[in-house]
Amino acid sequence: MMHLFLNSLAASAGGGLTYTRNVIPHLAAQSGLRVTAAVSPSLRKEYGAFPNVDFVELEIPPRQRYWFEQRTLPGLVRESGANVLLSAGNFALRRSPVPQILLSRNSIYTSADFYRDIWSRREYRMWLETRLRALLAKKSIEWAEVTVAPSEAFAAELSQWTARRVIAIHHGFDRDAFIQDSRPLSPEVQSKLKVAEGCLKLLFVSHYNYYRNFETLIRSLAILRDRMAGRTFKLLLTCQLEPGKNPGAYRPEQAAGLVKRLGVGDIVVELGAIPYTHLHGLYARADVYVTPAYTETFAHPLVEAMASGVPIVASDIAVHREICGDAAVYFEKFSPEALAACVVQVSTSSQRRARMLSAGLERSQDFSWKLHADKIVNLARTLIDGKGAISANSND
Repeated sequence: MMHLFLNSLAASAGGGLTYTRNVIPHLAAQSGLRVTAAVSPSLRKEYGAFPNVDFVELEIPPRQRYWFEQRTLPGLVRESGANVLLSAGNFALRRSPVPQILLSRNSIYTSADFYRDIWSRREYRMWLETRLRALLAKKSIEWAEVTVAPSEAFAAELSQWTARRVIAIHHGFDRDAFIQDSRPLSPEVQSKLKVAEGCLKLLFVSHYNYYRNFETLIRSLAILRDRMAGRTFKLLLTCQLEPGKNPGAYRPEQAAGLVKRLGVGDIVVELGAIPYTHLHGLYARADVYVTPAYTETFAHPLVEAMASGVPIVASDIAVHREICGDAAVYFEKFSPEALAACVVQVSTSSQRRARMLSAGLERSQDFSWKLHADKIVNLARTLIDGKGAISANSND
């Protein structure tokens, strides 16, 4: 029996949490596989219970996590009896006691746009810390036996950055699991949504951070107001533009100030964080999904939107085109004018909308958490068996 040790200590929010929440049940369903998963105690309830999955609960402050992992995790891997390590948080163990698969899924380390952005915000400490973490992320790709990226575009970017082979294995989606919780959105959220009744509803699912490019989206609202010919619309955000209301060190004051300065506060509806199990109820209310992100590795909400029958307006970056194909229209990533024009196109053309919905529903079926887990397990078996060459692209 193969024994996989999954290091998911870095999965605290966003894509990392989405990944581990979805992949653990499919790993648990694999025959001949035992899993030990290192998780945060505060998130243990997110993962359920499985007879062949053991959870090791470790509460580690984020700033201490890397050094804790380097010092302590090798011993825990040995004690567990695991024979392969899956490092799910961008950083590998320098001296792993077993063959190691690294999941690399943070594109800010290679994004020139991100470094320019935080420098312009005078976030000098963040700039330096990101540069240092990028060095460790780059080294991690050298330390791991194999590195896996969630998209072909990001795999190519990592390969160019490190001169190392990186495998692309798409993240998945399970529509039945996504919509299985039939409980309604919370009364507080439903109360906020009432102001959007009868309006064109634009949706953006994200915590506030810089690389999701909120400011370009906010600037587009003032332009849209002039172009929508009196039609009312609202932007639904799954965050709040207030300090301390979002995970991470990103400061939303600039975005909040922009909302006020442009006079679009009546358009922006700050719903706050929505539990993953309730997100399908929010997509069901949306008319257009928008994302102005200037860097991404996969972007789970795009697949969720496609599967929910919501047309997409997305910034023109390689990852978005790879994931969405014809299910989206694309705009230059820092152009609020182009973003607004795309929203007008999608919202006023029923034929275009119908084509996008059909393409999106078809495209969303290409993503499967079961298939992802199968490929990860097959890759692990290949490493253990020492079968030599590993395909550089596993999405075929």
